[in-house]
Amino acid sequence: MGKRKALFPGSFDPFTNGHLNTVTRASQLFDEVVVGISTNTSKQSLFTPEEKIRLTEEAVAHLSNVSVVSHPEGLTVDMAHTIGASFLIRGIRNSMDYEYEKNIAFMNRKMAEDIETILLLADDEYSSISSTMIKEIAKFQGDVSLFVPEGVAQALAEKFNR
Repeated sequence: MGKRKALFPGSFDPFTNGHLNTVTRASQLFDEVVVGISTNTSKQSLFTPEEKIRLTEEAVAHLSNVSVVSHPEGLTVDMAHTIGASFLIRGIRNSMDYEYEKNIAFMNRKMAEDIETILLLADDEYSSISSTMIKEIAKFQGDVSLFVPEGVAQALAEKFNR
């Protein structure tokens, strides 16, 4: 059997401790994990793709089998094929995330039967963290250091203290 390679796709705007927990756990299950930073066309991004890549690379630097790539547009299953990943990793915090991710997994399975979606349940301490809430807290100069890696906390402070 070849290397087990997984893609962890997302907009990561910003990359949170919940994301870090998911990718850390995935790194223990797979030979290689690629964090694919995409653009969510239905949301206005706070960070540029370049900033997201840099901040995510800093956050996962200690994980030797994890890399970060940009995926600005296109289908996630196409990106998985391009990088040779047979698995998609998705983190879920609650039943709403489950229903949303289940539907996406079914669609992905129809488009690419060779790619399996793996849902990882968030640890309790990360189950209420969302990038949207973190941006709201940071916007009003709240302390986000408990919810995001150090570099992300600094970048958020810089964005909102201008």
